Amino acid sequence: MATARDRSHAIAAPRKPRADGQKSRDAILRTAAGLVTVEGITGLSIGRLADAVGMSKSGLYAHFGSKEELQLATVDTACRIYDDVVVLPALGEATGRARLEALAERFLMHVQESVFPGGCFFASVAAEIDTQPGPVRDSAMAASAQWFEHLASAIQSAQAEGEIDPAEDAVQLAFEVNAYLLMANAQFVAGDAGALDRARRALKRKLESVARP
Repeated sequence: MATARDRSHAIAAPRKPRADGQKSRDAILRTAAGLVTVEGITGLSIGRLADAVGMSKSGLYAHFGSKEELQLATVDTACRIYDDVVVLPALGEATGRARLEALAERFLMHVQESVFPGGCFFASVAAEIDTQPGPVRDSAMAASAQWFEHLASAIQSAQAEGEIDPAEDAVQLAFEVNAYLLMANAQFVAGDAGALDRARRALKRKLESVARP
């Protein structure tokens, strides 16, 4: 025979603490990622984020035990957002040149559409903490390195497929493409609405100049 305790357990409403908690955490971290691009990652603290999301500091401590843990989780969330919006759709293109063009265009679009209110998350963080060693810097720099690798890999594929001159240095070309994108990001965030289209024209000319003869 079931005890009273067994019966009360059987009829209790199902609890979903993990699912609800994860949704709350994700929403908090998306707000944090946006704040970072406007106010900086070194200023991202439990107290500042609590004000932004309308929670108590003690409530946020239930999600993040320290400022560094919050910062690392924010970088990780920014990586997922960036992959979903920019990287993964572009990597679905069939050719190397198409992937390269899609990576560049999706980067510019994510800036234009204010996916992060202060422009590219990783450009913002790199400019702020590139000389400050530690786990947060390492995590952000690793994400930036992965982005650069996507550009270089697409160029190498385009060379193998005969769309970009194989004599070109793929790493150098990736550097130049990335430089156009980062400059466009910086100028657009500073209020120059034409910067993104100038980057598009510059990229078009550059890729035409390195096409296989």
